[in-house]
Amino acid sequence: MLEELVRRARSCRRFEEEVPLGMQQLEQLIDMGRLSPCGANKQYIKYVASCSREINEKIFSCLGWAGYLPEWDGPEPGERPAAYIVMLRDREIQEAMTADEGIAGQSIFLGAAEMGLGGCFLMNVQRKKLAGILGLDENRFAVSMVIALGVPREEVKIVPLGEDGDIRYYRDENQVHYVPKRSLEEVLVQKWGSEDEK
Repeated sequence: MLEELVRRARSCRRFEEEVPLGMQQLEQLIDMGRLSPCGANKQYIKYVASCSREINEKIFSCLGWAGYLPEWDGPEPGERPAAYIVMLRDREIQEAMTADEGIAGQSIFLGAAEMGLGGCFLMNVQRKKLAGILGLDENRFAVSMVIALGVPREEVKIVPLGEDGDIRYYRDENQVHYVPKRSLEEVLVQKWGSEDEK
């Protein structure tokens, strides 16, 4: 069941914008991030949640959407996220980014998939502009990433990496989004023990 959830938790970049998400859903997802492991139990990750159309439009203006699709400027009106979770690093506790942000983000992502939502981690962010929009004290908070959320409007398929080794995601004429993945055999560099060993 967890494997299926991981398979479903793909980056989604087109959403049913008119289907609202509520603050209770966002708080539930943030709580999953909060409960995730954190090095030295510092718990330095903080969040901003928005399901406000007005604030969402402002957040959207700070985001870059798909590096491998340079001709695409991001989702059109009607296909934009219904909500955002902005992940922050509390600089009074932790100055440098760590793996903890990815761990918390993946917990949120898996929770969203379980709710039937799609999401996208966005690291291409105009951080200074976004901090200003959100009224954040930049001496205290650094924007780590933005997680876009909503009901998926696109189909995303995992496909084997081709013989050419091209890792770039792509879309077909029907706007189905394909994500090439290396095989298990390619990523498993060594293994020790017999198949029967537990």
